[in-house]
Amino acid sequence: MKFPLSWLREHLATTATLDEITTTLSAIGIEVEGVEDRGAALAHFRIARVIEAAPHPNADRLRALRVDVGDRRELSVVCGAPNARTGMVGVAALPGAFIPGTGITLKAGEIRGVKSEAMMLSAREMGLGEDHDGIVDLPPDAPVGSSYVAWAGLDDPIIEVKVTPNRGDALSVRGVARDLAAAGLGTLHPRVPPAITPAYETPLRWTIEDPRACIWVLGRAVRGVKNGPSPQWLQDRLRAIGLRPISALVDITNFFTFDIGRPLHVFDVAKVKGGTLAMRMAREGEELAALNGKTYTLTPEDGVIADAAGAEALGGIVGGEPSGCDETTTECFIECALFDPVRVALSGRRHNVFTDARARFERGIDPSLLPSALDAATAMIMELCGGEPSTVSEAGTPPAWERNATLRLERLAGLGGLDLPLDEAVTRLTRLGFVLQSADDAAITVAVPPWRNDIAAAIHLDQDPGLDATRAATAAEGCAAVEAECDLVEEVLRLGGLDAVPAVSLPVASPVPAPSLDAKQGRAALARRLLAARGLQECVTYGFIEHRIVAMFGETPEALRLENPIASDLDQMRPTPLASLALAAARNAARGLPDVALCELGGGYRDTTPAGQMAMAVGLRAGRTPANWAAPARDLDALDAKGDVMALLEALGVPMAALQTTTDAPGHYHPGRSGVLRQGPKTVLAQFGQLHPRLCEALDLPRATVGFELFLDAIPEPKRRKKSAPELSALQPVRRDFAFLLDASVPAEKLLRAAQGAERALISEVTLFDRYAGPNLPEGKVSLAIEVTLQPRDKTLTDAEIEAVAQKVVAAVAKATGATLRG
Repeated sequence: MKFPLSWLREHLATTATLDEITTTLSAIGIEVEGVEDRGAALAHFRIARVIEAAPHPNADRLRALRVDVGDRRELSVVCGAPNARTGMVGVAALPGAFIPGTGITLKAGEIRGVKSEAMMLSAREMGLGEDHDGIVDLPPDAPVGSSYVAWAGLDDPIIEVKVTPNRGDALSVRGVARDLAAAGLGTLHPRVPPAITPAYETPLRWTIEDPRACIWVLGRAVRGVKNGPSPQWLQDRLRAIGLRPISALVDITNFFTFDIGRPLHVFDVAKVKGGTLAMRMAREGEELAALNGKTYTLTPEDGVIADAAGAEALGGIVGGEPSGCDETTTECFIECALFDPVRVALSGRRHNVFTDARARFERGIDPSLLPSALDAATAMIMELCGGEPSTVSEAGTPPAWERNATLRLERLAGLGGLDLPLDEAVTRLTRLGFVLQSADDAAITVAVPPWRNDIAAAIHLDQDPGLDATRAATAAEGCAAVEAECDLVEEVLRLGGLDAVPAVSLPVASPVPAPSLDAKQGRAALARRLLAARGLQECVTYGFIEHRIVAMFGETPEALRLENPIASDLDQMRPTPLASLALAAARNAARGLPDVALCELGGGYRDTTPAGQMAMAVGLRAGRTPANWAAPARDLDALDAKGDVMALLEALGVPMAALQTTTDAPGHYHPGRSGVLRQGPKTVLAQFGQLHPRLCEALDLPRATVGFELFLDAIPEPKRRKKSAPELSALQPVRRDFAFLLDASVPAEKLLRAAQGAERALISEVTLFDRYAGPNLPEGKVSLAIEVTLQPRDKTLTDAEIEAVAQKVVAAVAKATGATLRG
């Protein structure tokens, strides 16, 4: 909200400087966003009279002027303005002055052989408008030599404050002045409403058809008015705060909106149909042609002011054009109503209309202000527009705004960190308008002033049928009592200056801060980093894709079909992010980029329950591996995908020795080139393999497309063990190779596991390094060669001890797999 300093001084008797006022406002919680001093840039300009205006001897479009700038000084000025003439009074800038409109600093010079010692200014050059057709033409009686800023009233700084949503009372000049007076920066001028004597019976009547639309409304007509332009002082005041003057009647209502925070509206009596204005809820589909030039389609949740023809205003927000006042208005009707803040806010948000009236009504209006505001507006209309007043039309009843609030002194220290004496707390509250009801060493009870709707807020209940008013009021009063005490703490603290509140650090719950990520989030972050390190580019895709594509990757339950998809090809929740990556790879392949490596951490969906959403880390590679000096390019295979997922499982802390590989991968994988990684027979950790050829053909993917799916929620929590120093043996390891002949149907993993368990105290590692099938072997047999690493702990192994371990390995493998040692 903006207001000139002079407007503030009309409510506040103070000798404080501008800096003291702005500093105090910020200290008491009304943040100053800026101060616009329009006169600062124009301080060096003075009023000057043109003594003589003659044609320039060397230029057809220029004129040579002799200008009186005061102090018996005459200067020569070369001017190109078409309206420059002898005897006119304008504004002159002397050498050294900065010209805001052009951004230059004026220097004396010579133009076409004629000396130019000053400059006659246009409105645009002074930064006061866009008029550049000629120099400023002032009235003949303007004092020559005087400061233009002082004469024009531009030495009035404009203060802009930021008002928090709870401080509706601060959305008025008087409200700001009241807070400054309470802070000790002056005295608030008393406001005495004028006495209005009615001259005739009101031609319009109020009726409240629905209390949800309005709970109390007053109105008065004024006949014989002349609605022309408002006086210059009122226009200047509105322009200073960013409003455009319209007409005297409208400008008066805008004035009171900012002056005392009381929005008003004026109807043209001749345009109101039926002689009655009703407060009611809008009818379905009812339209309002508003004063802002827009037409709104209303809903039954909008409160309106209506006549016999329909809605004439959206209550508390904007008036209607059909009944608005214009230059033909001879009798107006002033509306002064109290609307429900929540309903005003919801209607304004619903129709996306924001007005100064809405800003105040949705924060709460002083309910006791209606009669005096109506009288003040009536008096100003009669003063500026003439006319005589009618009697007052009233409907509804004033709300019971009277309420008390209690503050325990211990809460000042507990919440605000200040140990204030009782007298100081009472003094601060009374200066803000609170009335002391009772006080002792422990607590203060005060009556809340009507303009402070944010403290122990008055309860306004909707009058909907079936509402348990007693229970609602009891609950609301209990909440209001707790909130009111916190509000009073804030009031006492801010009046002493928010900068006086001591800074107190929050208590430290633990010397070691808790981790910012839980185990699940940590796994996801680690997986994301590892996949990126392995050259996969992360994708972020929708959790839903086309129903036809989903069918290639799993079931398509009707429960996972979107009722209102954002696009026709995004209508089904995906069972796995691998489907989205496959589509992304297909788009790349269609654009000449068949070799891609993609990954995503996202959700897969089985059903609509929380357990049916799976957190997954998924990767896909398509095409060929990149060629380098160490290896030529080759087609990708299932083992590339297995390498990715195994590295990921190892990084996530999964015991690799406990993993089992089975061949029951889902149908979107190649049945002979895929696998499932399990921890035990039931827990599926991941699945990998080459995508099914039919799927690749349907999506136009390269045949060599592989992928993996890791289920993050299935990863077991790592066991928390006390870390100790690693056991590093000083003895060299011993390695022995074994080649076994066994059935081709036996998994190599079974052989490795058997060898590892043959002598756990000595065998540290078992790896497979060769597989052979072909000539010189029996039909259906394969040869698997393994390397067994023995790590002695206490002493160097003898040949006999090594041979004994070797025999145990052969026996364990033979028992588990039926394999025999090749000769």
